[in-house]
Amino acid sequence: MTSGTITAPERSKLTMRAALASIAMSVTLIALKSWAAYQTDSTAMLGSLADSGLDLVASLIILLGVRIAAAPADYDHRFGHGKAEALASLVQVILISLSAIFIAFRAVQRLLSGAQTAHAELGIGVSVAALILTAALIAYQRHVVRRTGSLAIGTDRLHYSSDLLLNGSVIVALGLDQFAGLTGADAVFGLLIALWLLWGAWSASTHALDQLMDKEWPDELRERFLAAAKEYPELAGLHDLRTRTSGTHHFAQFHVWVPADWTVQEAHDRLDAAEEALQQRFPGTEILIHVDPEGQIDRETMLPSAITEKAE
Repeated sequence: MTSGTITAPERSKLTMRAALASIAMSVTLIALKSWAAYQTDSTAMLGSLADSGLDLVASLIILLGVRIAAAPADYDHRFGHGKAEALASLVQVILISLSAIFIAFRAVQRLLSGAQTAHAELGIGVSVAALILTAALIAYQRHVVRRTGSLAIGTDRLHYSSDLLLNGSVIVALGLDQFAGLTGADAVFGLLIALWLLWGAWSASTHALDQLMDKEWPDELRERFLAAAKEYPELAGLHDLRTRTSGTHHFAQFHVWVPADWTVQEAHDRLDAAEEALQQRFPGTEILIHVDPEGQIDRETMLPSAITEKAE
């Protein structure tokens, strides 16, 4: 859930701004690192440049993803377009992985050749500038994710967070290689950077896959929802709760047993009121309630464990 209530237009505006800020940052860093990589012939700097190049491609994909995700539900997509963010995140994960493989390959080549870097001062200066600019972008992205809960911007922030370590590693690598005389330090750090990027890609992919596979809500959120539902007498017979998330939009559907003497109109009015109250407490959540006669078990929808519990 996002912190506080935010309208769809506000969310779209914030995520678009964050995506555009990421693109501007990538273009700036590519220019700086291209110059530094040419001057220093550093593998670590080359890896950092490759990472920034893929950052630009990934940010363009993120921009497209948040634009599509912001579109309202239509005839062909009745549940909205929220999963576009998860797809954008997966594409970004693939690009990060390719970048890491390239950096690792180049680092091994450099390690075997035993080549030394040049003009380390220039590379260190560019890396310091990159650290400052990246930290500013991450702070803004953190604010946007806190407000919107955007998976795509969150994945982008994760990648840029790893860039802080990456740029710091470049500084250390250049310093050890050039000033401490440790030939090969640059290549070793390049290899470590590649491994770090692969780990970050794996971590980010799990969140995107969870959404695409309609994974249930986290236990904490699910329990909080159930606790809130218990406050409404009309929902005392709640069972077969199923949940999922698409982008920042949440879905919850469940069955409710109602007394046999309730009319269809009464059941509709009572449950509608409870549903509206729950939606106020869980903004951005679409709730669907199915009415069952008291005591009925729908075996085709309930999990085997739930049927067993009811039978006991």
